[in-house]
Amino acid sequence: MAKWHGISRRKPTGGRLKRPNRYRGKRRTEISSEDQFAYVSSEDKRKNYRKRGNSQTVRVLGANHINVNDPKSGKTSRVTIKSVVDNGADPNFVRRNIVTKGAVVETELGNVRVTSRPGMHGVISGVLLED
Repeated sequence: MAKWHGISRRKPTGGRLKRPNRYRGKRRTEISSEDQFAYVSSEDKRKNYRKRGNSQTVRVLGANHINVNDPKSGKTSRVTIKSVVDNGADPNFVRRNIVTKGAVVETELGNVRVTSRPGMHGVISGVLLED
């Protein structure tokens, strides 16, 4: 369900605000888009979203691969994601296999911390963690 980020029709004391809130109504620009989580899936899925000013952003909906940077060798490789091991944002994201920035993901090379923002950047990148 979409969230409304408009002006409240009540004062902090609980009283009703009069003009212009009474007749103004909701605007399309005040309604945010729904939460689109980046799940670990069998294939990579992306979706383009239109923003204000006719600009666009890309969101990751399904993640199968991650760009892993090895700090010791300095090389970057594309690896398959197995599952989400840890997520500081929400413990439920680990159970649901949702990838966010800061999440620790299990890959073929080992555990990787995600450094990109899948909902903003449209790509998943991370740094290999030392075990």
